[in-house]
Amino acid sequence: MRRRGSTRRPRASSQLPPQQTQETHELALQSIRLFLRGRSSYDVFPLSSRVIVLDTKLEVKKALACLLHNGVVSAPLWNSEQRSFAGMLTVSDIIHLIQYYYFTLSSYDVAAAEVEEFRLESLREIERKLNVPPPPTLSIHPMQPLYEACRMLIRTHARRLPLLDADNSTGDEAVISVLTQYRLLKFIAINCKEITGLHLPLRMLNIGTYVNATAENPYHPICWATMSTTVFDVVHMFSERGISAVPILDKDGVVIDLYETVDVITLVRVGAYHSLDFDISSALSQRSPDFPGVVVCSGNDSLATLLALIGKRRVHRLVVVEGEGEVEGGRKGRLVGIITLSDVLRYVIGETGLGDGLPVTEEDVDG
Repeated sequence: MRRRGSTRRPRASSQLPPQQTQETHELALQSIRLFLRGRSSYDVFPLSSRVIVLDTKLEVKKALACLLHNGVVSAPLWNSEQRSFAGMLTVSDIIHLIQYYYFTLSSYDVAAAEVEEFRLESLREIERKLNVPPPPTLSIHPMQPLYEACRMLIRTHARRLPLLDADNSTGDEAVISVLTQYRLLKFIAINCKEITGLHLPLRMLNIGTYVNATAENPYHPICWATMSTTVFDVVHMFSERGISAVPILDKDGVVIDLYETVDVITLVRVGAYHSLDFDISSALSQRSPDFPGVVVCSGNDSLATLLALIGKRRVHRLVVVEGEGEVEGGRKGRLVGIITLSDVLRYVIGETGLGDGLPVTEEDVDG
């Protein structure tokens, strides 16, 4: 009997993942930027969406109720007399309003009565009286390249950019939607497989603001508070430094919570101005139970890890804390830095100096 000749199956080729280097990291960034140049702002939005637009004649309390009811913290403003876009209502406007009434009116009861009649169109006058820079009023057409929208967000230190088109029948401006930093970065995280190549650590890439202690402030240049700090002192930090969140630390510098500008909205909506004199501990006890918590990371985490997180859950900022044994003599959970979506977007776009030297507005830090 003749033995049948054997047929050997070809061996499956073993393929190791490419070695990750500085060069592969840079190539991944270039691919993402090329992707953004080939997409428009319109591509970012889902097939079905809605936009809340508020008339400038609307009272502030009604506007805030509308924002909270729809789960948003900002909205485009519309001037019905001029039939044109009139800027954005943001949490920063409410912070300015609180400051103005806290400094100028004789009692909380008077403030509550004043706000009942206060209209959105008067917010710009409040800014002039407080000598704070007005928010940017730039916009972009939804079919413009997404990369240009990113550059505009960075250049104006804005967290959101209204998309305006023209009504075909009347020629009037029409608010199509609002492009936010979060929505933009989530779009990148979901649609760019190249993010897996962004393997370098956040601290090495200098993404974020990190502690550089001084004799006066052990966490300089980061604003921080304790449970005994008053709400108004934190509100003043929001306005003075143009930030939207302050980490709450214990006596060892460990991050135990975060107080945000959105926590202040309810004060104006319900007229609870006396709460400005509460300490943070009392204020946090009244916070809504659906608060998502503080999102923390380590400076050793990669940019790829951060973007993957943004693709899975709503994140506006990350608090950088020490890991176990990361710093000699350190303490796990101790404040190291803050990373905002502005920081991430500025690095990804590659325009690290684009907004430098411009006046920082209240929209600069997310948030």
